[in-house]
Amino acid sequence: MKKSILFMACLFFAASTVFSQADKIIGIWKPAKGTSQVRIFKATNGKYYGKVEWLETEKDKLDVNNPDVGQRDKKIWGLTILKDFNYNESKKRWEGGTVYDPDNGKTYDCYMWFEDNDKVMTLKGYVLGMKFVGRAEDWTREAELNK
Repeated sequence: MKKSILFMACLFFAASTVFSQADKIIGIWKPAKGTSQVRIFKATNGKYYGKVEWLETEKDKLDVNNPDVGQRDKKIWGLTILKDFNYNESKKRWEGGTVYDPDNGKTYDCYMWFEDNDKVMTLKGYVLGMKFVGRAEDWTREAELNK
């Protein structure tokens, strides 16, 4: 009985460590350009998403570069630009998702990771499955949302 309890406690501790590592991406992030803020959250499906929650420019700026003409009247503020990320424990990164760039209307496959600390996250977008041909960008953790 004692071995069972000890085993369950160890299992619980190991699982909670993985979940806490995976969830450290949750929060408010400022992309490299510094003209917006994106809130990354964990959805009920267990995947991670990011939504634009502040723009330095006008709040009503539209997604005019969207390749879907029917979506061009949508506001960028509130737009989900990071979608469907899962945490890969062995690689210590979030992957399998996409990032949408409203500046050019393109969606890229993407993965994200931390280098040295939890305050700077690197995103790498790429196309056609060629991770070596992408563009990386550092995002900085924000203490609070700009208003």
